[in-house]
Amino acid sequence: MAQSLNLDDLLAQIPLGDIAGKFGVDEATASAAVKQALPGLLGGLAVNASNDEGAGKLEAALQKHVGSSASGGLAAIDTDDGEKIVTHVLGDKRSDVVQALGAQAGDSGIAGLIPKLLPILAPIIMQFLAGGLSNQQAQSDNQGGGIGDLLGGLLGGGSGGSGNSGGGLGDLLGGLLGGGSGGSGNSGGGLGDLLGGLLGGK
Repeated sequence: MAQSLNLDDLLAQIPLGDIAGKFGVDEATASAAVKQALPGLLGGLAVNASNDEGAGKLEAALQKHVGSSASGGLAAIDTDDGEKIVTHVLGDKRSDVVQALGAQAGDSGIAGLIPKLLPILAPIIMQFLAGGLSNQQAQSDNQGGGIGDLLGGLLGGGSGGSGNSGGGLGDLLGGLLGGGSGGSGNSGGGLGDLLGGLLGGK
């Protein structure tokens, strides 16, 4: 049985001290902004991977990130690549997603960091998923659920209590991103509820 990825393990890969220093904020603010921004990217990736074609393309892209690491801190992160990843994942919904994430933050300082963080976080997420996918394939001869399972585990495992925050940002992002992806129009609840639970548990 493939081991699921854990959101805490992903957070541990993010150089919060470097990010705080770069943007002149304390580490608690940087951490809050990172936790607010991550579901937007993870949700976007989940929508992209919601059909076989999208999942195949994402898994192929992840192969380029196998073996790479963010252990070198912020300086080792290719933000130009991150910019391309964010553009591909969120497409023309990027500004809407950023606005929704910022509104949910309820703090202008955190909201202002979110668009700056996306190109930094995107390569870290890809590296993390590449490692998880590589491990999954090594452990399992039957292809399992592939990238969809890994993303589902990350999004679903993020909130212990999955507070009854209802739709909120989750439904909004689910609608925005779902509407942007060709087939998965009726993903409605699924992704939206996962995102809502992840953010509601904060």
